[in-house]
Amino acid sequence: MRLPIIKHVVEFVDKNDEDWVVETIELLEYLTEAKGIKDEELDVIGELLSNLYGAIEVSKEIKEGKSSKEALNGFMERVMGSIDK
Repeated sequence: MRLPIIKHVVEFVDKNDEDWVVETIELLEYLTEAKGIKDEELDVIGELLSNLYGAIEVSKEIKEGKSSKEALNGFMERVMGSIDK
């Protein structure tokens, strides 16, 4: 996960709509089922998906009243905490 990408997608959601990101996630997940897709391509799609899911989560926290900085930092702390386990 890359914080700058998540932050950028959160800005997109603020300016547009979360539905665009949700539909993008659906398309990327569908692409993973394509015949002949390479492991390297799956890795890239997986990284994109994790960033998009993260952005949706951060965006929801901002809508619930957290500041952008609090939501981003809290999300990354949870991610790092889950990796350490």
